[in-house]
Amino acid sequence: MIRILLADDHPIVREGLRAVLETQPDFEVVGTPQQAADGNEALRLARQLLPDILLLDLEMPIMDGVETIRHLRQHAQPGVSRDRQPRIIVFTAFDNDERIIAALEAGANGYLLKGAPREEIFNAIRVTMQGGSLLQPVIASKLLRHVGSQYGRRGSTNSPPLLEALTERELEVLALLAQGMPNKEIAARLIISERTAKFHVSSIMGKLGATNRTEAVSLAAQKGLITLTSQ
Repeated sequence: MIRILLADDHPIVREGLRAVLETQPDFEVVGTPQQAADGNEALRLARQLLPDILLLDLEMPIMDGVETIRHLRQHAQPGVSRDRQPRIIVFTAFDNDERIIAALEAGANGYLLKGAPREEIFNAIRVTMQGGSLLQPVIASKLLRHVGSQYGRRGSTNSPPLLEALTERELEVLALLAQGMPNKEIAARLIISERTAKFHVSSIMGKLGATNRTEAVSLAAQKGLITLTSQ
């Protein structure tokens, strides 16, 4: 089971999210709908309940989402190993560059906009739980443009770096993607489940800012992560 803590200052949002998430047999929402209505409660409950995933709004009273992320990342809980710290997915209505940058720099593992389809939310949670990181294409595009403009203002001729380095497993999946393999074949080659292969592909696309598999391979080649050879 993936244990999820919801943090949002609107009760109707928490209740609605709980109802949607609990349709999935591998999800368990911890806490009650009345809790985690502000940053302090989110921080307290995250440390008390040790959820796998914290689905966190940015605009909350007392302590906002970015500050909550910073506290969780910078102040380790005594007796709790780093791998038991919750992975954090921002779930917010804010899509301006400054908010995105601040949340990711603070240590968010993913960034989703409210209004995302439920399947996209489910996928983001599972990808993040597998150790991946997922950004919606619109968020990745904004971030890439922001990074690119920052480099342009500095007068640099170098290409901006990747938003986040691909993991070793993701690089293995990427190499097989470049060979045109579907998820089923990737799973068989790497001896993983087809669902896990799909999670890795989604994470790769999110990190590269790609909207489909072909674009992901093309962007990876442009960044020197893979070399495309003619058959």
